[in-house]
Amino acid sequence: MKVLAVIPARYASTRFPGKPLAQLGGKPIIQWVWECVSKMDALADAVVATDDERIMQAVAQFGGHAMLTSTTHRSGTDRCGEVLANLESQGKHYDVVVNLQGDEPFTQQSQLETLIQAFSCPETQIATLKTLIRTQEELLSANNVKVIASAQGRAIYFSRQPIPYLRGVAVESWLNQQDYFKHVGIYAFRAETLKEVVKLAPSPLEVSESLEQLRWLENGYTIQVCSTSHANIGIDTPEDLTAAERFLLESLKK
Repeated sequence: MKVLAVIPARYASTRFPGKPLAQLGGKPIIQWVWECVSKMDALADAVVATDDERIMQAVAQFGGHAMLTSTTHRSGTDRCGEVLANLESQGKHYDVVVNLQGDEPFTQQSQLETLIQAFSCPETQIATLKTLIRTQEELLSANNVKVIASAQGRAIYFSRQPIPYLRGVAVESWLNQQDYFKHVGIYAFRAETLKEVVKLAPSPLEVSESLEQLRWLENGYTIQVCSTSHANIGIDTPEDLTAAERFLLESLKK
C-alpha cells in the first residue's frame, strides 16, 4: 500500500496570518509537522501543500518538499486533492492519502500509523481519530468537535455541541454518566475517495456546523473513527502558540 502524506499550509489565516512560519521552540510550526512525517517508513512521499511562496521557501530551507497550490481552495482537503492530481499526472500512484494540517506540531507518528492501518480493511473509505474528553471545559467548548460512532467504529455524526444529549441528567454530571469523544482532525482517504469528495458541493449540515466531514456523511461516505490516547494541540491563534510553547517546555522537563 503506497501512502502519500499531504500537509496543507495556508499563509492568510484570518485569526493568525503567517501561522505556518511562526516560531515554536526555535523553528517554524510547519517544520515540526514535516519532521513528524518525513521519518515514517509507512509513507511513500510527503508534500507540504501551500498557497504562498514564503512557505515554499521556508520548507526548502529546512530540506522539505513543498508544492504551490491554488489560492481559491475552500479547505485543506481540496488542497490535498490538487497535490494528488499533480503527482498522478507525473505518473505516480498512491493508494491512500493522509491529510495532516500544518498547524498540528505535536502530532505523533503512532497516530498516523493507526490511520493507515485502518485501510487494511478494503471497505474503509475515510479514516480519522477520536480521543476521550476528560474535562467539562472540553465538553462544552464549541471549538472542540465531538464525534459519535457505531459499534463498528463508523462515524454517525460530528457536532460542536456535546453528543449524545443526556435527557434528565444535569450537564455537570454528563462526563460521569457517558463517555464523550473529541474529534482529532487528521484524516486519511483512499485515493479514489479523495478524488470524489473534492467534487462535492457544500451540504446543509456542513454549512450549519461549519464541519466539512458532515458533507461526506451526507453524501453516503463512511468514516472509520480510530482511537488515540494523544490529544493534539492545534494552533489557531497567537494565544494557542503561547500555550504550545508552555507545553513544549513542560515536555522537555520530563
